[in-house]
Amino acid sequence: MSAAETLATPLDRLDRPLQDLRISVTDRCNFRCTYCMPREAFGEGFRFLPHGEILSFEEITRLARLFHRLGVRKIRLTGGEPLLRRDLTELVRQLAALPDIDLAMTTNGSLLAEQSAGLRDAGLQRVSISLDSIRDATFRRMNDVDLPVATVVEGIARAAEVGLSPIKINAVIRRGVNDGEVLELAEFARLHGYVLRLIEYMDVGTLNAWRLQDVVPAGELRRRIEAVYPMEPVPGAPSQVASRFRYLDGAGEIGFIASISQPFCAGCSRVRLSADGRLFTCLFAESGFSLRDLMRSGASDATLTDAIVRVWKGRSDRYSEERSTSLSGSHRIEMSYIGG
Repeated sequence: MSAAETLATPLDRLDRPLQDLRISVTDRCNFRCTYCMPREAFGEGFRFLPHGEILSFEEITRLARLFHRLGVRKIRLTGGEPLLRRDLTELVRQLAALPDIDLAMTTNGSLLAEQSAGLRDAGLQRVSISLDSIRDATFRRMNDVDLPVATVVEGIARAAEVGLSPIKINAVIRRGVNDGEVLELAEFARLHGYVLRLIEYMDVGTLNAWRLQDVVPAGELRRRIEAVYPMEPVPGAPSQVASRFRYLDGAGEIGFIASISQPFCAGCSRVRLSADGRLFTCLFAESGFSLRDLMRSGASDATLTDAIVRVWKGRSDRYSEERSTSLSGSHRIEMSYIGG
């Protein structure tokens, strides 16, 4: 199979095409956010993946090329916290060499100020930064490592300065924690020209003590902001996860990710590759298929491609639509392992 060869894009059982690849480059993170890596579960004794189990940059790039041949044109690097992975710019450089690729990264922003220029020079195009509050006290409490919000704000500004744009700000909203601060987040994003995306608190994994009563529906969040800053819907692709709106005064755009109140499974075209090379077809999956083991056993590109196609064609995931009938005792993969 030549490097330039493009194969037919596979469809899953619900006729959804494979279009987006999310690659977790590490399961480690320097934050202990309560909705993702609560300290009680991810304390000093927690066993992270040994170095030998994690995919090398060459292995990641090889798999990315196979996904690219199957029609994937969007790749997002995630973690854990991806900027903890040493020499990440080298991986970015390898992936950016793929033709017609949209290469982005999701980060907590704590190390972004010092790494932004190198990432941009290597070929990274955009970043999404997790910022759950613009208030320092709330932010320190939510990241649970006492990191000041100014560090992340500086990283965001530096990323914008070097051209990693448009900048997207992701904020997970929990009732009684930071829901009273959404207007401040919106004003921060409007002031600087960033795209804010407010995310409903999701039941990813089983360790974050998720409760439905802690979810603030996206519709409620939108009404709060719209009361001050009127907006109108922006048409988008069927596969987009955020409901997009533009401000009527021309001050940019805002999005709402409503996995709980308005599931978007019908248009989901994403597949996830964990740091140790397991392929997951849903953020709420319980298990994945090991491409790493297959690859390290000497499998050819054709064999690996067949495995990817087989996994995708067998996909029927629509967890968010079926949440009410899901088993409460299931063992879903944690977000820090699979990426957001």
